[in-house]
Amino acid sequence: MAEFFFMGGYAAYVWPVYGLALLVVVGLVGQSLLDYRRQLRLVSELESKAGGRARRAARTHRSDA
Repeated sequence: MAEFFFMGGYAAYVWPVYGLALLVVVGLVGQSLLDYRRQLRLVSELESKAGGRARRAARTHRSDA
């Protein structure tokens, strides 16, 4: 097991890169969650200003044949 953590002599280079990659992934997940919450608040605010949930008009299928 110690050999795994030693990484054949390259541990000083490998482990910091793993740590940096982990920080980037955690940062991206955190940023995505914050943006998701902001978008939910924006949708809620826009719906309340519009007087409720906006509905789309039904699509009509026309056949010209």
